[in-house]
Amino acid sequence: MTDPVRPRKPVRRFFLHKILPPIGWRAYRALGRSWEYETSNIERLRDLIADRRPIVGAFLHSRTFALLHFFSLTEQGRWILMCSQSRDGEAMARIEEGLGFRVARGSSGKGGARALVEMIKAQREERGLNSCLAIDGSRGPRGVAQLGTLTLAQKTGSVILPVAASTQKCWRWNASWDRTVIPKWGAQVSVGIGMPIEVPSKMDGEQIEALRLQLEQQTLALHQKLDRQTGYQDPEPMQKLPPER
Repeated sequence: MTDPVRPRKPVRRFFLHKILPPIGWRAYRALGRSWEYETSNIERLRDLIADRRPIVGAFLHSRTFALLHFFSLTEQGRWILMCSQSRDGEAMARIEEGLGFRVARGSSGKGGARALVEMIKAQREERGLNSCLAIDGSRGPRGVAQLGTLTLAQKTGSVILPVAASTQKCWRWNASWDRTVIPKWGAQVSVGIGMPIEVPSKMDGEQIEALRLQLEQQTLALHQKLDRQTGYQDPEPMQKLPPER
């Protein structure tokens, strides 16, 4: 006896693929334009772009919405992102494309390796194209750096550039694994650029782990600093970091 065929949901698919994305990216663009940015060490990003040095932007998944608009601005260069292959991810991918990003489909849960290969190929073939990856992937653990960012940088000859964003005036989606932060209308958003991290073309296991830990600690410390400056507080911090000296 064959299993019953599940009925398709063309209405849901049509909504997610055709209706939601143009509404979503326009609404997000309007929201982003209401934000006032305060940047620190932005020259690190601008100098790398001016030198046409390939970049892998490294950030925390929870701050994606706080950074998308900033990196869609022309002066921040051109970027390729990774987005989930889920049905909801389809809508998000189309929203990101509407903002001007190039998108590779995949995540740590499904299709991630294929999407990573696509990003590597795109950066190798198109000079001036940079990439972004959440260091903690699409499923976490929250704040724990995974190896995809290092692999992408190593295979493309890119420098890793830690990036952070913070704001006190925001919504936080506590039910999500990453506790997503979305700045509210008119929020002042602080964006910080960390020290570039060089990735050797060849590394052994110990070197890879040391670099992964360096990326993790630097990215978290950058957020810790910005959160303290903006007054943002989360009762469930990602990790207990040593206080800054």
